[in-house]
Amino acid sequence: MPSTQHEMPLEFLRNRPELAARLLETFGFDVPDHDRAELSATECPDIQPKDYRADAVVTFSRAGAVRMAAVVEVQRRDDERKRYSWPVYVATVRARLECPTALLVICGDDATASWAAEPIPLGNPDSCLVPLVLGPEQVPVVTSPEEAREMPEIALLSAVAHGGENIKTLLACFEALEVLPQETFGLYYDFVVTALPPAALSTWEELMADAAEKYRSEFARRYVSEGEARGEARGEAKAILTVLAERGIDVSDEQRNHILTCTCENTLTTWLTRALTATSTSQLFR
Repeated sequence: MPSTQHEMPLEFLRNRPELAARLLETFGFDVPDHDRAELSATECPDIQPKDYRADAVVTFSRAGAVRMAAVVEVQRRDDERKRYSWPVYVATVRARLECPTALLVICGDDATASWAAEPIPLGNPDSCLVPLVLGPEQVPVVTSPEEAREMPEIALLSAVAHGGENIKTLLACFEALEVLPQETFGLYYDFVVTALPPAALSTWEELMADAAEKYRSEFARRYVSEGEARGEARGEAKAILTVLAERGIDVSDEQRNHILTCTCENTLTTWLTRALTATSTSQLFR
């Protein structure tokens, strides 16, 4: 089963296909003018007997005509078989859509990125496929709140790649999360929490603590308002339960009652802060 770290970049593309253009431009790649970016079929059924399927295919169109395509692969480790299947993906999509086709590989670590970036010889002299590889070093450093709000997905990738040494990327990620719709907020937030390196996660938790305590963050206020919390213990308890439910964390009836009957404001504030980053109720009550 694909991991969250594999699936989330693909989820970003499903929600915002234009992200592929922004990532390609990171390499100085000239993406044609287009008025539409959308996902295309990922199957490469022309090859028998084996069926080939890319992680994602994004097309860039203008006036209804496809001008370019990008095959996007997420790679978490070395896999020599990909050096044979990637050229198939590119060639098949290029033949099916009859347009220039690029290969963009997203890697979670620099070692895998270095491996993936090696040119792939195709057989003919001077004929090779050179993947465009986005590893942590290649992810753009996003520190501008305006840029983060314009393209939240890049801000999240930036925070995960650079948050350990650049707190401004965490602040930009904070801004990006604030503009997300309710249906994607929880998923994106959990990606940040699980993917941040330990040093960055500690700083992130401090930011969340400040947000929960002062209610100055839009998404903190979102949860607080749902619990009708205006300094009232029961309202804050409801806010905690809302956060946990939104983030998909199971709460037993006994734990729910424990939260709702707590009258200590300091304890409730601590729980609310932990609820923003916890992955289980055991971390909430530690």
